[in-house]
Amino acid sequence: MRLEVWYSDKFLPQEVRTALSFTKVTDFASLRTNTVDVYHLLQLWAMMSSFLLIIFILLGVCDVQGAADFRVCAFNLQHFGDAKAKKSNVMQTLVKIISRCDVCLLQEVRDSRGKAMPQLLDHIDRFDTKHRYETVASQRLGRSDTYQEQYVFVYRADTVTVTAQYQYPDDRPGDVDAFSREPFVVRFRAPTTAIKEFVLIPQHTSPTNTTKELDALYDVLQHVKTMWKTENVMLLGDFNADCGYLAKKNRKNVRLLTDSSLLWLIVDNTDTTVRSTTSCTYDRIVVHGERFASKVVPNSAKPFNFQTEYGLTEEQALEVSDHYPVEVLLRPDASRSFFSDESQDQFGPFV
Repeated sequence: MRLEVWYSDKFLPQEVRTALSFTKVTDFASLRTNTVDVYHLLQLWAMMSSFLLIIFILLGVCDVQGAADFRVCAFNLQHFGDAKAKKSNVMQTLVKIISRCDVCLLQEVRDSRGKAMPQLLDHIDRFDTKHRYETVASQRLGRSDTYQEQYVFVYRADTVTVTAQYQYPDDRPGDVDAFSREPFVVRFRAPTTAIKEFVLIPQHTSPTNTTKELDALYDVLQHVKTMWKTENVMLLGDFNADCGYLAKKNRKNVRLLTDSSLLWLIVDNTDTTVRSTTSCTYDRIVVHGERFASKVVPNSAKPFNFQTEYGLTEEQALEVSDHYPVEVLLRPDASRSFFSDESQDQFGPFV
């Protein structure tokens, strides 16, 4: 049994051309008709299928590895406003730190004139042209008119979107005004992650009222879970949850610590401070529920020591902040590899 086929050598890899040579086809110079045994044709098809499969395997691995870098960060900028924005060396370091993250919570933003944050965002966009960055920010928060802060989330608009936001009113009966800076809660959707959608509850506690604020944060968690009908919640920020601000004797009174459904990813004895004279775990990341915990890359939660990473002196690092940012990686969605139904619909079957 014989079959006529059309082919041109310019479309074939060397391995396939070599295989064709055994079919007594010798002229690759132009498009022509040749007779090839069906047996040899099937051999050729098998080789081409294997070749394509190897390519898709490699592309699939790259796809998963790229998606694995979904990073959530929290960073106390220590009084970020006009004065700090005017320091080019500080801004350069901030840009490098923040652009590492898919979502980065910024705290102690004191941009009263509303110029420092747009300037920072512009620097980030010009530094990292591979992504498009946007922000979502709270109102100015604080009990005093002379000292107020904002929570600001900087995020990559091409990898994650904001689906809802909520300013906690801090008017719980019997505990009105529990927070100096009440949480600004944001729900995100990140389709490349295994968790898909999650809620971030930020908190920068007052050092003089840490125990009470951390316990009240538990009420915020329960309220948000009910309001948005979700279990996928992460709490993060400068909790001041160590050293003199959170005494060991008071920990039993903090439901955020005693509830076993909450996993503290930044554990005690992890220094999140820049000064060599201090060693305190002020900054934390906490996830709620086993499902969310299972979507976190194991052992990825840690401080980012930008002083060491960027070769700064302690004095230079302290110009940026007295805190290190903390971060965690979320697992990628494995179904978005090249072997998913979506990919096969796009590229067709591999064999």
